[in-house]
This record gives sequence, structure tokens and C-alpha cells, in this order.
Amino acid sequence: MNPRAISVKYIGNYQLLVTFTNAEVKKFDLKSFLNYPVYEPLKDEIFCKQVKAKDGILFWNDTIDLDPDTVYLNGQPVN
Repeated sequence: MNPRAISVKYIGNYQLLVTFTNAEVKKFDLKSFLNYPVYEPLKDEIFCKQVKAKDGILFWNDTIDLDPDTVYLNGQPVN
């Protein structure tokens, strides 16, 4: 099992900075997800900034979340 998200910060331009349980930090670009109907509300950057991490999962509300495995495996490491 991959590490889980413990914190997340929206850094602009539809990118997230995510810290994982193993202390790794990765930058994740949401742009490719915005064309999927479930993620369309994230096109509103004010709403997109409301991202939170809880129980290892990234989420915005009761219907929009993001699998931490996807973020971990596809995110770019930050030094």
C-alpha cells in the first residue's frame, strides 16, 4: 500500500502540494482531471482551493475526492 496524504495545499494553476505519511512531498497537477464531469466544479479556483486531506484521502466535498494512490504515483517529487 502506498503512503496516505496527511496534508494538502492548493498552490495555484490547478496544482496541489501534498505531504504523505512517509514525509514525501509531491506536486500534483489536476488539469487532466478537469474534463471529467465529476471534477468539473474544480475549474472554479475558489472552490478548488478548498481541498482538504482526511483519513489519507484528498477531498473537496461529499461528492468530489481524489485517490491518494493516484496522487502519490503520478505526483512529481518536491525537494
